[in-house]
Amino acid sequence: MHKGKKLYEGKAKIIYEGQERGTAIQHFKDDATAFNNLKKSKIEGKGVLNNRISEHILNNLNQIGIKTHLLKRINMREQLIMLVKIIPLEFIVRNIATGSLTKRLGITDGTILDGPLIEYSYKNDELGDPLVAKEHIVAFGWATKDELNKIKSISLRINDFMLGMFRAIGIKLVDFKLEFGRLEIDGKKEIILADEISPDTCRLWDMVSEKKLDKDRFRKDLGNVIQAYQEVAHRLKILPEESNISEIKFSKPTAIHLKKK
Repeated sequence: MHKGKKLYEGKAKIIYEGQERGTAIQHFKDDATAFNNLKKSKIEGKGVLNNRISEHILNNLNQIGIKTHLLKRINMREQLIMLVKIIPLEFIVRNIATGSLTKRLGITDGTILDGPLIEYSYKNDELGDPLVAKEHIVAFGWATKDELNKIKSISLRINDFMLGMFRAIGIKLVDFKLEFGRLEIDGKKEIILADEISPDTCRLWDMVSEKKLDKDRFRKDLGNVIQAYQEVAHRLKILPEESNISEIKFSKPTAIHLKKK
C-alpha cells in the first residue's frame, strides 16, 4: 500500500498519509525510549511484535463495540488507521500500584488497588508529560466534561475486557496507557480509541512468578526485552504473517545512550 507524506513521528511510531481521504498508515519502529526520552535504544523486532499485539487487542475491542482507529493490519510493521485529531492527554489506568505512583505517594510496590484508578497526563515532552486534574483539562480546553465522562466509561470497559483476556493466559494487567482522538462521523464528533495497546504501553506481570513482560524490562535494565514481548505474543496465540514468531531472528538491543539532564 502506497504511503503518502509523513504527518508525524513519535518515539515509537511514524504516521503517514493514507491513500484514501481520512486514513493514515501507522508504522511501528524498533526504537525504545524511557524516562521522557532520556534513555534510548533500538530493539530489532519490537515494532513487529507491537504491531501484531496491538492489532489483536484493538480488533477484539472493536468486536465488543468499542470504536478504535484501527482499520486493518497492512504488513508486519504497519496498520491502516482512521486519521483522528488526537486529544493531547494520556489516560493511565492502574489496577496495581507500581512505577511513578509508588514513588510519588510512597505506596508499597505491588499494592492491589480496591478498584481501577485513572490518572490524566498532559502530552508534552518538554514538560515531562505532567499529571493534571480534570479541572485543568476542562479549563484549558483539552477536553470537555462530557468527553472526559465518556472516556472514563470507555477506559473502564477496556480495563474489564483486558483484565479477563490477560488473566486467561496467566498474566496480571498491572496498568496501561490509553490515548483517544476525535473523529467526525455524519456531522457529529465521536471519541474513539487511538494509538496502540502493547507491552510498550502496558505493565504485564506473570501471575505466578510476577516476571515483567513489558517495557519495564528496558526501563530497569532487566534484559530479555524482546523475549518478554514474544512471550506475550505466544500466550495470545498470535503469529506474525504466516510464520511462527520464534522463526523471526531478532538481534540484541543496541547500546543504550543516556542524555545528561
